[in-house]
Amino acid sequence: MRTDIARRKFMGKAAALLGYAGLGSLQLSGQGRGRLSAVAAKGGPDPKKPEDYDKLIKLANNENPYGPPEGVVKAMNDAWKYGNRYAAPDGGIIDAIAEHHHVKPENVLIGCGSSEILKIVDDAFLPDHKLVVGVEPTYETVYRFATNSKAKAIAIPLTKTYDANIKEIIRVTKLNARDVGVVYICNPNNPTGRIVPKDEIKLLLDSIPGDIPVFIDEAYHHFVDDPNYEPSVKYVIEGRKVIIARTFSKIAALAGMRLGYAVAPKEIIDQLRPFVMAYNTNVIVKFGGVASLKDTANEARIKQLNKQIRDRVTNELKAMGYEVIPSQSNFFMVNVKKDVTAVAEEFLKKGFVVGRKFPPMTEWLRVSVGTDEEMKGFMKAFKEVFPAQPTAQTKAG
Repeated sequence: MRTDIARRKFMGKAAALLGYAGLGSLQLSGQGRGRLSAVAAKGGPDPKKPEDYDKLIKLANNENPYGPPEGVVKAMNDAWKYGNRYAAPDGGIIDAIAEHHHVKPENVLIGCGSSEILKIVDDAFLPDHKLVVGVEPTYETVYRFATNSKAKAIAIPLTKTYDANIKEIIRVTKLNARDVGVVYICNPNNPTGRIVPKDEIKLLLDSIPGDIPVFIDEAYHHFVDDPNYEPSVKYVIEGRKVIIARTFSKIAALAGMRLGYAVAPKEIIDQLRPFVMAYNTNVIVKFGGVASLKDTANEARIKQLNKQIRDRVTNELKAMGYEVIPSQSNFFMVNVKKDVTAVAEEFLKKGFVVGRKFPPMTEWLRVSVGTDEEMKGFMKAFKEVFPAQPTAQTKAG
């Protein structure tokens, strides 16, 4: 039902209005836990056992497979002495983030991962059945939180090149301006890895009513090397009604430690703050976050490794005849021409946890970029699961 609606052409003055019932993340919960448990019941690895979990090759959640660098680990270890206190020192995390972005501390709000930032943006801006406008597929958590708030989503299909249709987002937002609570852009987009170019971000901000907040999720911005992309913090500095979400879960390799943040004008931060849970971030990760912001050399190393391995694997897949969407992130999508749920089960039997289904792209498998060794193993498993296909060209790039 939802997929059918999302694929319809927009007619007249109405866009497809969707009550969103999103899929849970394929962390070891929800859809992913059920899949892993089923395999465990058949004698496969049991992820609840650390020894089995460690054996799995995890290519599902776009994590940094190398772990945090030594300096970040040391900073967190040194902070354990504060672990028994509430109002402990925090390493100066707010000031460090503000300095990093050339904004004031009043423009920064930290959260339990960027997931909490997504949640409180929904809480603050989507009351009374307001609308969130975005694309489909994208990182669906915003839509899922919106559903919990009894809000609805206008989810606009991607273009033929799997890009965000910014002109259509503008048109639909203006058409529904009185009811739109927030516009959501994931840039680069998860799950496709495609960017929204800087000119199109500017066009969006210049074209929709200025009182509608635009929420730009930049979880994967560190991996981008396309010159047509740029981070959008400058619009916060200009005083635009823009909220930027960032996370330490991806290139910083602190996914399990949970730290993210928002950068926005002070008046927006003030609107968000009442929805933040007390003591929402642990003292240890705050020190780790400060150390991570300083470690630009490791960030550059991870970015280079990711690109080298991603490009090698995707070129190999294309040589086998599979369509791959050119990605600017630490994951990519490949068209396996088969329902992804069944495909993921096949990979799991071989010890690989790969991405979940992203409707309406139900035959596109999202794969996180692992280490060189992990991705060589993935390609070996891929060739066992799938035969070579007639050569196909990518539709984008």
